[in-house]
Amino acid sequence: MRTFGHNTVDAVPNIDFYRHTDATLGEKMNRPSLAELHDQLDKVGAIKCHSAARITTKIDLSMFSLWTLESVLNVLLEHKGVTGDGATPGAEVIMWHSLQVRCMLNIWGVMLFIRMSWIVGQAGIGLTIGIILMATLVTTITGLSTSAIATNGFVRGGGAYYLISRSLGPEFGGSIGLIFAFANAVAVAMYVVGFAETVDVDALMTDELNDIRIVGTLTVILLLGISVAGMEWEAKAQIVLLLVLLAAIANYFIGSLIPSQDKKPRGFFGYQTAIFVENLGPDFRDDETFFSVFAIFFPAATGILAGANISGDLSDPQSAIPKGTLLAILITGLTYVGVAISAGSCMVRDATGDVNDTLSDTVNCTDAAACTLGYDFSICKEGGCQYGLMNDFQAMSLASAFGPLITAGIFSATLSSALASLVSAPKVFQVGKTRQNPPAVSVFIMTELNIIAPIISNFFLASYALINFSVFHASLANSPGWRPSFKYYNMWVSLLGAILCCVVMFVINWWAALVTLLIVLALYIYVSYKKPDVNWGSSTQALIYNQALTQCLNLTGVEDHVKNFRPQCLVLTGYPSARPALLQLVHSFTKNVGLMVCGHVRIVRTPASQEHARCQRWLNKKRIKAFYAPVFSDTLRHGAHFLLQSVGLGRLKPNTLVLGFKNNWMEGQMNDVETYINIIHDAFDLQFGMVILRLAEGLDVSHIQGQGQWQRWPGRSPKQQHPATHGNGSHRPNLGDPSDSSDKTMKYVFKYSRKPENRPSQNQRLQESSQQFKKKQGKGTIDVWWLFDDGGHFIDCFIFLIKMQIISSSYKSFVRLMATLLSRFRIDFSDINVLGDINTKPKKHNKLWFKALVESYRLKEEDMDQEAAERLKAEEPWRITDNELELYKSNRQIRLNELLKEHSGDAKLIVMTMPLARKGVVSSALYMCWLETLSKELPPLLLVRGNHQSVLTFYS
Repeated sequence: MRTFGHNTVDAVPNIDFYRHTDATLGEKMNRPSLAELHDQLDKVGAIKCHSAARITTKIDLSMFSLWTLESVLNVLLEHKGVTGDGATPGAEVIMWHSLQVRCMLNIWGVMLFIRMSWIVGQAGIGLTIGIILMATLVTTITGLSTSAIATNGFVRGGGAYYLISRSLGPEFGGSIGLIFAFANAVAVAMYVVGFAETVDVDALMTDELNDIRIVGTLTVILLLGISVAGMEWEAKAQIVLLLVLLAAIANYFIGSLIPSQDKKPRGFFGYQTAIFVENLGPDFRDDETFFSVFAIFFPAATGILAGANISGDLSDPQSAIPKGTLLAILITGLTYVGVAISAGSCMVRDATGDVNDTLSDTVNCTDAAACTLGYDFSICKEGGCQYGLMNDFQAMSLASAFGPLITAGIFSATLSSALASLVSAPKVFQVGKTRQNPPAVSVFIMTELNIIAPIISNFFLASYALINFSVFHASLANSPGWRPSFKYYNMWVSLLGAILCCVVMFVINWWAALVTLLIVLALYIYVSYKKPDVNWGSSTQALIYNQALTQCLNLTGVEDHVKNFRPQCLVLTGYPSARPALLQLVHSFTKNVGLMVCGHVRIVRTPASQEHARCQRWLNKKRIKAFYAPVFSDTLRHGAHFLLQSVGLGRLKPNTLVLGFKNNWMEGQMNDVETYINIIHDAFDLQFGMVILRLAEGLDVSHIQGQGQWQRWPGRSPKQQHPATHGNGSHRPNLGDPSDSSDKTMKYVFKYSRKPENRPSQNQRLQESSQQFKKKQGKGTIDVWWLFDDGGHFIDCFIFLIKMQIISSSYKSFVRLMATLLSRFRIDFSDINVLGDINTKPKKHNKLWFKALVESYRLKEEDMDQEAAERLKAEEPWRITDNELELYKSNRQIRLNELLKEHSGDAKLIVMTMPLARKGVVSSALYMCWLETLSKELPPLLLVRGNHQSVLTFYS
């Protein structure tokens, strides 16, 4: 594309690059990757790119023109409700006016016509306005929160489920989505039954209950047909119902202005100051209270999400949801207040309906308002009256200009609410569906409404509470992605709204509130257990990051103390799945108390972002509390050195390096051994503790799992993995030819060499060995050979395991001192054994084995002149000099191996102090021979060496 005066692969900013779905003009478009812009092109790639550029230049320019045209069309058609975001010609589109209509119809329920007058009679005008304002406060705060979430990015179908799940995550979204859909489905039955009860049939078809069922079933079939016909037909039906409802409301207010002598005996006198004053205060009867009356009214306000539930069918949900929802709350709230004031000013609480109950001069009238108007209804205090605000649920019909129109309004209110709920229930599950194919799924339940109604109201309130909490949570997390275009919200007001919703739940019905909370909790636990593989960038994720960052920063101000020492391990596992035994053993003593990092040094540079995520997911799936930390480096040693210095955050960083023993080191290149030993020296230089695990079968199972390509030493060909010949730097101990009897020593040692094994059986044993630390261990001991004091690091790693059998190499008089020391440290142990024969000379055949092992790695200065020996030593510094063999006797390692076999041959795990080799003095080959001699032919062996700083204390 020609940009800024020249041709470039770079692309100008375009909204299609940010879409999660396909672009409007075809497949999803992607901007050029960083590699395409930054990496060097080889000759073939350059030719291909050059030829492709000539072909695509015209296409890009034409596409640019089409994009520009599309943007212009979107601007021109915006006010007509046509959208360029996934809509196609002929798609059904709903504007914010329709959303407002839907909300108003759902809020103007049957409560407006048949319960509002009774509420005014019980609570009085003043408290009724207070009840309306309290309910409106809750719904207004929820409306503001809904508007904030809806304007924080593109909103798809799903309504409340979509809003909550994208804010708080799938756990809350899934649980609330299910109960919200269920509440809407059952609400259909509530509204339809309410409609059926108001239908006055002259003759019973069967009986009263079954008549309601028959009428209700026919009504549901009719409503279902309208909803299946499509959103356009449903919207038209809602408009018709709205007109009837508006006519009924206007009919009432007009009728309240028309005085009628015939209506006075039934309690309607028109607007009178005396009636207003008398009805201003409460007159609770039949054990009713303010909160019980509030509980009866509040369900009338639970329709504010009726519009948001069809978010997938809105042309511009970001604009429609705030406008439509808030305007609907305002208009319906004013209507309820107007009806409350009007009814309280026109009608008395009690009336007999008898035209003869006029006031006579001889009667002492006690009913103030009625007495001033010439009627005596004092007999109603004894009960039995059928008229007035307290007794007649059809009082609004009495006050209206044309009574049947109020009945039509009741029908309209119930049917519109039922139709909205019928559409809203399946719309919750419409995430990702197209507008042309809305789901036509609904549930119709006929049950005991007095029992189910409180639970449904609480289901709605639970949804409102979580919507409010979502805004508070997102604001608290302070995520950069939380940028609602709707600015009229406040995090603390949203928190107040969430608290109010919870309070209202218990006010309406405490047992229903408990049932709702238990259902939400059960669904939350279930979804959390299933762990859906989704990533929506929820505020929960953002808050976890904030909390982790805050705690890490707080940790930097905490000074180290010996009592707070924790084993924090950097484990060089490569890919985590390659060495499960090493991973599981370290996890056994870090999972609850310490940090574990799986280090991986990679030489070959390949895209690693997806690989990093895949390895971390593998750790999480296996429930291993560890981090995966790959690093690219030119050499293994440099990469390991980098991990030792850089892994960690503040004080949350490793203090112990864990390696697996190189069982096949004699078959590989000695340069690798040099690297292996130098990594150990680097760890000690950086004051790290050191742990090496050896299993007789080995640790690497990658070739069994089919991941061998992951585990090869980076930069080496497969042929170099296990060289068969002695190349430069590759040395295998010369164990002799069995047919050659001239060298008795070599022939003798051959008996101890590794014999060829059957590959399938070897792999099977390796697989079984790799899982031994994952399963629960049977009876046995962990034998701890505490040979030297390294500061307690040696013991501290295993305090959290089972009882240990302590073995030391000092004198018998040391037993009491060792027991006292361990008791002071409050370390549980089963026995202490002190071995006094460690200085005994090892057996002859073991000495001969060691001699044969070392022979292949000697420098052999006696066979060459000094200059040649120095040159070879410089080229191959790992070689063993005669001076080393003379100065550093190896009998101790040979003898320790004999004692280990004798005393700990049946142990589940042997833990031993790791021998140290002085850097620059002891060659890598000799040190490796020591480790090989010490650890061969034993149960699982763990060599441990601390950094000689105290990590145990007996002080409180």
